[in-house]
Amino acid sequence: MIEDKLDSLGVKLPNPPTPAGSYISAVKTGNLLFISGQIPMEDGKVIFTGKVSDENLETAQKSARMCAINLLAQIKRELGDLDKVTKIVRLSGFVNSVPEFSQQPKAINPASDLFFEIFGEKGRHSRIAVGVSNLPLNSMTEIDAVIEFSD
Repeated sequence: MIEDKLDSLGVKLPNPPTPAGSYISAVKTGNLLFISGQIPMEDGKVIFTGKVSDENLETAQKSARMCAINLLAQIKRELGDLDKVTKIVRLSGFVNSVPEFSQQPKAINPASDLFFEIFGEKGRHSRIAVGVSNLPLNSMTEIDAVIEFSD
């Protein structure tokens, strides 16, 4: 059912990106799945890089959406089926911001919106959206997630 929703939205899940450091992509404990931070990678390359400002907020929003798609790819790899998701518990969004930028929530909203659109009420989650001085590989955004699931 979730796969049908993705198709209707024109969302194709990529192969999940591999970690860029000494960590694993996901950890399951009990009925929670913790997904490591995802950056806007496609085919091993960071697509959206640089500092976010008021002038490029729309590009940062595309970056956040790509992070969300990569989160979905990681969830599918770990659970085998997105229909096993019972709740998107939390997203943590990081924005590679210039010091005067203060619209981090707007930059991360497209990721939240995608989860709402795909999962409905199960997609409503808690969230932080913070500005940081830099992110791995100079990516514009990075988002991690906590997911509740059932077998």
